[in-house]
Amino acid sequence: MKAIVLQEPKQFKSVDIEFPDGPGLGEALVRVHRVGICGTDVSGYLGKMPFFTYPVIPGHELGVEVVEVGEGVTNVKLGDRCSVEPYMNCGQCFACRNGNTNCCESLEVIGVHKNGGMCEQFVLPASKLHVSAKLTMDQLALVETLAIGCHCVDRAAILEGENALVLGAGPIGLAVIEFLKVAKAKVTVMDMNETRLKFCAERLGVDHTVVFKGDGTEGECLRDLNGGDLPTTVIDATGSHISMSNAVQYAAFTGQVIYVGITTQDLTFKHVSIHRPELTIKASRNAVSSDFVRIIKLIEDEVIDTTPWLTHSSTYEDFVESFQAWLKTETGVIKAVLRMS
Repeated sequence: MKAIVLQEPKQFKSVDIEFPDGPGLGEALVRVHRVGICGTDVSGYLGKMPFFTYPVIPGHELGVEVVEVGEGVTNVKLGDRCSVEPYMNCGQCFACRNGNTNCCESLEVIGVHKNGGMCEQFVLPASKLHVSAKLTMDQLALVETLAIGCHCVDRAAILEGENALVLGAGPIGLAVIEFLKVAKAKVTVMDMNETRLKFCAERLGVDHTVVFKGDGTEGECLRDLNGGDLPTTVIDATGSHISMSNAVQYAAFTGQVIYVGITTQDLTFKHVSIHRPELTIKASRNAVSSDFVRIIKLIEDEVIDTTPWLTHSSTYEDFVESFQAWLKTETGVIKAVLRMS
Protein backbone atom coordinates (compact mmCIF):
# COMPACT_ATOMS: atom_id res chain seq x y z
CA MET A 1 0.00 0.00 0.00
CA LYS A 2 1.00 3.65 -0.43
CA ALA A 3 2.77 5.48 2.40
CA ILE A 4 4.90 8.57 2.94
CA VAL A 5 7.95 8.21 5.15
CA LEU A 6 10.00 10.99 6.71
CA GLN A 7 13.36 9.28 6.42
CA GLU A 8 15.26 12.01 8.24
CA PRO A 9 14.88 15.77 8.54
CA LYS A 10 14.02 17.34 5.17
CA GLN A 11 13.67 14.01 3.38
CA PHE A 12 10.21 12.67 2.54
CA LYS A 13 9.92 9.49 0.49
CA SER A 14 6.88 7.85 -1.12
CA VAL A 15 7.05 4.08 -0.57
CA ASP A 16 5.10 0.86 -0.96
CA ILE A 17 4.66 -1.14 2.26
CA GLU A 18 2.71 -4.23 3.27
CA PHE A 19 -0.92 -3.85 4.23
CA PRO A 20 -1.35 -4.31 7.99
CA ASP A 21 -2.59 -7.53 9.55
CA GLY A 22 -6.17 -7.63 10.80
CA PRO A 23 -7.01 -5.96 14.12
CA GLY A 24 -6.43 -7.80 17.37
CA LEU A 25 -8.29 -7.66 20.68
CA GLY A 26 -9.64 -4.13 21.26
CA GLU A 27 -8.25 -2.85 17.97
CA ALA A 28 -9.66 -1.47 14.71
CA LEU A 29 -8.33 -1.35 11.17
CA VAL A 30 -9.02 2.01 9.55
CA ARG A 31 -8.76 3.47 6.05
CA VAL A 32 -7.18 6.93 6.04
CA HIS A 33 -8.99 9.60 4.04
CA ARG A 34 -7.52 12.89 5.33
CA VAL A 35 -4.30 13.88 7.09
CA GLY A 36 -4.01 17.37 8.53
CA ILE A 37 -0.61 19.08 8.44
CA CYS A 38 0.39 21.03 11.52
CA GLY A 39 3.35 22.78 13.13
CA THR A 40 4.52 19.51 14.67
CA ASP A 41 4.87 18.00 11.19
CA VAL A 42 6.75 21.06 9.97
CA SER A 43 9.06 21.03 13.00
CA GLY A 44 9.67 17.31 12.54
CA TYR A 45 10.49 17.87 8.88
CA LEU A 46 12.92 20.65 9.79
CA GLY A 47 14.51 18.59 12.57
CA LYS A 48 13.38 21.00 15.28
CA MET A 49 10.82 18.79 17.07
CA PRO A 50 12.34 17.19 20.21
CA PHE A 51 10.02 14.16 20.23
CA PHE A 52 10.31 13.01 16.59
CA THR A 53 11.67 9.55 15.75
CA TYR A 54 13.21 8.90 12.31
CA PRO A 55 12.34 7.22 10.03
CA VAL A 56 8.61 7.55 10.67
CA ILE A 57 5.34 7.63 8.77
CA PRO A 58 3.95 11.03 9.85
CA GLY A 59 0.31 11.96 10.30
CA HIS A 60 -1.59 12.42 13.55
CA GLU A 61 -4.48 14.71 12.51
CA LEU A 62 -6.72 12.17 10.85
CA GLY A 63 -10.10 11.59 9.28
CA VAL A 64 -10.58 7.82 8.91
CA GLU A 65 -13.14 5.12 8.14
CA VAL A 66 -13.41 1.88 10.09
CA VAL A 67 -12.69 -1.12 7.84
CA GLU A 68 -12.62 -3.95 10.38
CA VAL A 69 -12.90 -4.33 14.16
CA GLY A 70 -11.23 -6.85 16.44
CA GLU A 71 -12.63 -8.92 19.25
CA GLY A 72 -14.24 -7.02 22.10
CA VAL A 73 -14.73 -3.74 20.20
CA THR A 74 -18.13 -2.16 20.80
CA ASN A 75 -17.57 1.60 20.43
CA VAL A 76 -17.11 1.55 16.63
CA LYS A 77 -18.37 -0.55 13.73
CA LEU A 78 -17.65 -1.12 10.06
CA GLY A 79 -18.11 2.07 8.04
CA ASP A 80 -17.96 4.53 10.94
CA ARG A 81 -16.26 7.84 10.16
CA CYS A 82 -13.94 8.88 12.96
CA SER A 83 -11.42 11.36 14.25
CA VAL A 84 -8.34 9.79 15.79
CA GLU A 85 -6.99 10.55 19.25
CA PRO A 86 -3.30 9.97 18.42
CA TYR A 87 -1.87 9.72 21.94
CA MET A 88 -0.98 6.13 22.83
CA ASN A 89 -0.74 6.00 26.63
CA CYS A 90 0.14 3.16 29.01
CA GLY A 91 -2.83 3.45 31.38
CA GLN A 92 -0.65 2.52 34.35
CA CYS A 93 1.62 5.46 35.23
CA PHE A 94 0.79 8.20 37.73
CA ALA A 95 -0.51 10.60 35.05
CA CYS A 96 -2.71 7.95 33.41
CA ARG A 97 -4.11 6.75 36.74
CA ASN A 98 -5.16 10.32 37.46
CA GLY A 99 -6.85 10.86 34.11
CA ASN A 100 -4.03 12.90 32.57
CA THR A 101 -3.46 10.53 29.67
CA ASN A 102 -2.01 13.39 27.59
CA CYS A 103 1.04 13.34 29.87
CA CYS A 104 1.64 9.58 30.10
CA GLU A 105 5.21 8.90 31.21
CA SER A 106 5.72 6.57 28.24
CA LEU A 107 3.47 8.41 25.78
CA GLU A 108 3.84 7.61 22.10
CA VAL A 109 2.12 9.84 19.58
CA ILE A 110 1.39 8.24 16.22
CA GLY A 111 3.12 10.09 13.43
CA VAL A 112 5.72 11.42 15.87
CA HIS A 113 7.14 8.66 18.10
CA LYS A 114 5.73 5.82 15.98
CA ASN A 115 4.20 5.36 12.54
CA GLY A 116 1.08 7.38 11.86
CA GLY A 117 -1.53 7.99 9.21
CA MET A 118 0.21 8.97 5.97
CA CYS A 119 -0.67 5.57 4.56
CA GLU A 120 -3.74 3.85 3.18
CA GLN A 121 -4.61 1.76 6.25
CA PHE A 122 -3.35 1.10 9.76
CA VAL A 123 -4.39 -0.54 13.03
CA LEU A 124 -4.86 1.27 16.33
CA PRO A 125 -6.74 0.82 19.61
CA ALA A 126 -10.45 1.28 18.97
CA SER A 127 -10.70 3.36 22.14
CA LYS A 128 -8.78 6.11 20.30
CA LEU A 129 -11.51 6.51 17.69
CA HIS A 130 -14.20 9.18 18.03
CA VAL A 131 -17.22 8.72 15.78
CA SER A 132 -19.31 11.34 14.00
CA ALA A 133 -22.04 10.63 11.48
CA LYS A 134 -22.23 14.33 10.59
CA LEU A 135 -18.69 15.64 10.16
CA THR A 136 -16.85 15.46 6.86
CA MET A 137 -13.45 13.80 6.62
CA ASP A 138 -11.86 17.25 6.42
CA GLN A 139 -13.57 18.27 9.65
CA LEU A 140 -12.61 15.03 11.38
CA ALA A 141 -8.96 15.73 10.52
CA LEU A 142 -9.29 19.15 12.19
CA VAL A 143 -10.46 17.81 15.54
CA GLU A 144 -6.98 17.02 16.90
CA THR A 145 -5.69 20.51 16.12
CA LEU A 146 -8.71 22.02 17.85
CA ALA A 147 -8.19 19.65 20.78
CA ILE A 148 -4.79 21.23 21.49
CA GLY A 149 -6.48 24.62 21.82
CA CYS A 150 -9.36 23.18 23.83
CA HIS A 151 -7.04 21.59 26.38
CA CYS A 152 -4.94 24.75 26.64
CA VAL A 153 -7.93 26.99 27.36
CA ASP A 154 -9.15 24.46 29.93
CA ARG A 155 -5.72 24.69 31.59
CA ALA A 156 -6.11 28.46 31.65
CA ALA A 157 -9.55 28.28 33.35
CA ILE A 158 -10.56 31.41 31.44
CA LEU A 159 -13.40 33.52 32.86
CA GLU A 160 -16.06 35.20 30.74
CA GLY A 161 -14.92 38.68 29.78
CA GLU A 162 -11.28 38.05 30.71
CA ASN A 163 -8.59 39.76 28.63
CA ALA A 164 -6.49 37.08 26.95
CA LEU A 165 -3.52 37.48 24.63
CA VAL A 166 -2.51 34.82 22.08
CA LEU A 167 1.04 35.02 20.79
CA GLY A 168 1.29 33.38 17.38
CA ALA A 169 -1.51 33.02 14.83
CA GLY A 170 -0.50 29.67 13.38
CA PRO A 171 -2.85 26.65 13.51
CA ILE A 172 -2.33 26.05 17.25
CA GLY A 173 -2.87 29.73 18.02
CA LEU A 174 -6.04 29.67 15.92
CA ALA A 175 -7.27 26.62 17.85
CA VAL A 176 -6.67 28.49 21.11
CA ILE A 177 -8.61 31.47 19.73
CA GLU A 178 -11.60 29.26 18.91
CA PHE A 179 -11.91 28.11 22.52
CA LEU A 180 -11.23 31.53 24.00
CA LYS A 181 -14.24 32.62 21.94
CA VAL A 182 -16.29 29.70 23.27
CA ALA A 183 -15.27 30.84 26.79
CA LYS A 184 -16.41 34.40 25.87
CA ALA A 185 -13.04 35.96 26.61
CA LYS A 186 -11.83 39.23 25.10
CA VAL A 187 -9.20 38.06 22.63
CA THR A 188 -6.11 39.91 21.40
CA VAL A 189 -3.72 38.24 18.96
CA MET A 190 -0.10 39.25 18.35
CA ASP A 191 1.96 38.06 15.40
CA MET A 192 4.61 39.28 12.97
CA ASN A 193 2.53 38.15 9.99
CA GLU A 194 -0.04 40.80 9.11
CA THR A 195 -1.86 38.47 6.71
CA ARG A 196 -2.58 36.05 9.55
CA LEU A 197 -3.67 38.88 11.81
CA LYS A 198 -6.07 40.04 9.10
CA PHE A 199 -7.46 36.49 8.95
CA CYS A 200 -7.96 36.50 12.74
CA ALA A 201 -9.81 39.80 12.59
CA GLU A 202 -11.96 39.17 9.52
CA ARG A 203 -12.62 35.43 9.69
CA LEU A 204 -12.39 34.62 13.41
CA GLY A 205 -13.69 37.91 14.78
CA VAL A 206 -11.07 38.51 17.48
CA ASP A 207 -11.36 41.74 19.45
CA HIS A 208 -7.89 43.14 18.73
CA THR A 209 -4.75 42.37 16.75
CA VAL A 210 -1.24 43.65 17.39
CA VAL A 211 1.64 43.52 14.93
CA PHE A 212 4.83 42.45 16.69
CA LYS A 213 7.60 44.83 15.61
CA GLY A 214 10.18 44.05 18.28
CA ASP A 215 10.65 47.71 19.20
CA GLY A 216 9.34 47.40 22.76
CA THR A 217 6.07 49.24 22.12
CA GLU A 218 3.87 46.16 22.22
CA GLY A 219 3.22 46.32 25.97
CA GLU A 220 1.90 49.88 25.81
CA CYS A 221 -0.22 48.96 22.82
CA LEU A 222 -1.77 46.11 24.82
CA ARG A 223 -2.52 48.48 27.70
CA ASP A 224 -4.17 50.95 25.32
CA LEU A 225 -6.39 48.19 23.96
CA ASN A 226 -7.41 46.90 27.39
CA GLY A 227 -8.27 50.03 29.34
CA GLY A 228 -4.77 50.52 30.75
CA ASP A 229 -4.27 46.93 31.91
CA LEU A 230 -2.18 44.10 30.52
CA PRO A 231 -3.91 40.79 29.71
CA THR A 232 -4.50 38.48 32.66
CA THR A 233 -3.77 35.40 30.53
CA VAL A 234 -1.00 35.15 27.92
CA ILE A 235 -0.87 32.02 25.78
CA ASP A 236 2.26 31.51 23.69
CA ALA A 237 1.62 29.34 20.64
CA THR A 238 4.72 30.33 18.68
CA GLY A 239 7.17 27.56 19.50
CA SER A 240 9.86 30.28 19.47
CA HIS A 241 12.13 30.32 22.52
CA ILE A 242 12.57 34.07 22.05
CA SER A 243 8.84 34.76 22.10
CA MET A 244 8.33 32.31 24.96
CA SER A 245 11.05 34.00 27.01
CA ASN A 246 9.53 37.42 26.40
CA ALA A 247 5.91 36.38 27.00
CA VAL A 248 6.09 37.09 30.74
CA GLN A 249 6.35 40.83 30.12
CA TYR A 250 2.86 40.94 28.60
CA ALA A 251 0.96 39.45 31.55
CA ALA A 252 -0.78 41.55 34.19
CA PHE A 253 0.39 41.32 37.79
CA THR A 254 -0.98 38.07 39.31
CA GLY A 255 -1.74 36.87 35.78
CA GLN A 256 -0.62 33.68 34.03
CA VAL A 257 1.49 32.59 31.07
CA ILE A 258 0.75 29.31 29.33
CA TYR A 259 3.12 27.66 26.87
CA VAL A 260 1.32 25.53 24.30
CA GLY A 261 4.08 25.71 21.69
CA ILE A 262 7.21 23.56 21.95
CA THR A 263 10.87 24.47 21.58
CA THR A 264 14.15 22.59 22.01
CA GLN A 265 15.86 25.77 23.21
CA ASP A 266 16.25 27.12 26.74
CA LEU A 267 13.87 29.82 27.95
CA THR A 268 15.57 32.76 29.62
CA PHE A 269 14.08 35.43 31.84
CA LYS A 270 15.01 37.04 35.13
CA HIS A 271 13.32 35.48 38.13
CA VAL A 272 12.17 38.90 39.33
CA SER A 273 10.11 39.24 36.13
CA ILE A 274 7.82 36.46 37.33
CA HIS A 275 8.32 36.87 41.10
CA ARG A 276 7.45 40.56 41.41
CA PRO A 277 4.07 40.18 39.57
CA GLU A 278 3.52 36.73 41.13
CA LEU A 279 2.87 35.14 37.76
CA THR A 280 1.66 31.59 37.28
CA ILE A 281 3.54 29.66 34.58
CA LYS A 282 1.91 26.62 33.00
CA ALA A 283 2.56 24.23 30.13
CA SER A 284 -0.18 22.65 28.04
CA ARG A 285 0.49 19.37 26.26
CA ASN A 286 -1.72 17.42 23.85
CA ALA A 287 -5.36 16.75 24.85
CA VAL A 288 -7.56 14.13 26.52
CA SER A 289 -10.44 12.00 25.23
CA SER A 290 -13.14 14.30 26.58
CA ASP A 291 -11.73 17.15 24.48
CA PHE A 292 -12.36 15.15 21.29
CA VAL A 293 -15.92 14.35 22.31
CA ARG A 294 -16.60 17.98 23.17
CA ILE A 295 -15.13 19.35 19.93
CA ILE A 296 -17.06 16.98 17.68
CA LYS A 297 -20.29 18.07 19.38
CA LEU A 298 -19.39 21.78 19.04
CA ILE A 299 -18.75 21.39 15.31
CA GLU A 300 -21.90 19.30 14.82
CA ASP A 301 -23.91 21.98 16.64
CA GLU A 302 -22.26 24.71 14.51
CA VAL A 303 -20.84 26.47 17.57
CA ILE A 304 -17.45 26.18 15.87
CA ASP A 305 -17.34 26.98 12.16
CA THR A 306 -14.54 25.09 10.43
CA THR A 307 -15.13 26.77 7.05
CA PRO A 308 -12.29 29.33 7.35
CA TRP A 309 -9.71 26.76 8.38
CA LEU A 310 -9.04 24.58 5.35
CA THR A 311 -7.09 26.65 2.84
CA HIS A 312 -4.83 24.16 1.04
CA SER A 313 -4.88 20.50 0.09
CA SER A 314 -2.87 17.95 -1.86
CA THR A 315 -3.20 14.47 -3.30
CA TYR A 316 -0.82 11.70 -2.29
CA GLU A 317 1.02 12.03 -5.60
CA ASP A 318 1.59 15.78 -5.20
CA PHE A 319 2.25 15.86 -1.47
CA VAL A 320 6.05 16.20 -1.35
CA GLU A 321 6.07 19.10 -3.80
CA SER A 322 3.07 20.74 -2.15
CA PHE A 323 4.60 20.45 1.32
CA GLN A 324 7.64 22.42 0.17
CA ALA A 325 5.35 25.23 -0.99
CA TRP A 326 3.38 25.20 2.26
CA LEU A 327 6.56 26.05 4.18
CA LYS A 328 6.69 29.46 2.49
CA THR A 329 4.93 32.29 4.30
CA GLU A 330 3.71 33.81 1.05
CA THR A 331 1.69 30.65 0.34
CA GLY A 332 -0.80 31.86 2.95
CA VAL A 333 -1.47 28.44 4.47
CA ILE A 334 -3.80 28.35 7.45
CA LYS A 335 -4.44 24.60 7.44
CA ALA A 336 -3.41 22.14 4.76
CA VAL A 337 -4.63 18.55 4.37
CA LEU A 338 -3.37 15.53 2.50
CA ARG A 339 -6.14 13.67 0.68
CA MET A 340 -5.23 9.99 0.83
CA SER A 341 -8.43 9.01 -1.00
